[in-house]
Amino acid sequence: MDGNGRWAQQRGLPRIAGHNEGVESVRDTVEACGQLGVKYLTLYAFSIENWKRPDDEVSLLMRLLMRALRDETDKLHRNNVRVSTIGETSSLPREVRDELLDTITRTGNNTGLNLCLALSYSGRWDITRAVRSIVESVTGGKTDPGSITEEVFAGHLSTREMPDPDLLIRTSGENRISNFLLWQTAYSELYISKLYWPEFRREELYNAIEDYQHRERRFGMVSEQVRPDPVPPPPPGRIELKNVSEL
Repeated sequence: MDGNGRWAQQRGLPRIAGHNEGVESVRDTVEACGQLGVKYLTLYAFSIENWKRPDDEVSLLMRLLMRALRDETDKLHRNNVRVSTIGETSSLPREVRDELLDTITRTGNNTGLNLCLALSYSGRWDITRAVRSIVESVTGGKTDPGSITEEVFAGHLSTREMPDPDLLIRTSGENRISNFLLWQTAYSELYISKLYWPEFRREELYNAIEDYQHRERRFGMVSEQVRPDPVPPPPPGRIELKNVSEL
């Protein structure tokens, strides 16, 4: 979710105004995904690298996160949304961790949209952590090195309870994934939106999903292998979510 600061600066506003407006984009996107039947939505809310930002901005972001959790948890619970998190959350301020734990606990038995918040997260951190866990298992005699497969490795990642993303949406026109789900997005379809995150609303989400529906995912194979009986794409403007498991 990129471009909050630039959106604000273009309007002569403080950066925090962009972050505040970005919360509205989160709200609309989460609601739309729940209504459309999306099963998993992962939001890259705060990266490990974001700790390098000025202290006053980081402090404002933490307060904004805590307020959003407090204000939105009841509504998320009413709408059957289950909240989880990935990342080095021990780095978050205690009051933020407490609010986050309360949200996770209260929504833990919900069966609708799985909303995952990536907080103090980075893909390299996730992979390094998984390697360390596997090494400890091997040296402890619990795992045979010869038995380590891609599936075993994925089972040590923080996303082990979620499917790999089908679609990765990047806002603000940047053509990079910024250390997000590096292992998990190996075969994800990418959609680059030129909109800054505060401008991103459900209409652009629909555009991304429709664009995804017109793609052919071959996973290294040829068309005849993945689609022996060609199926025409849905007509423009029609939204179907048969293949989307995570955004």
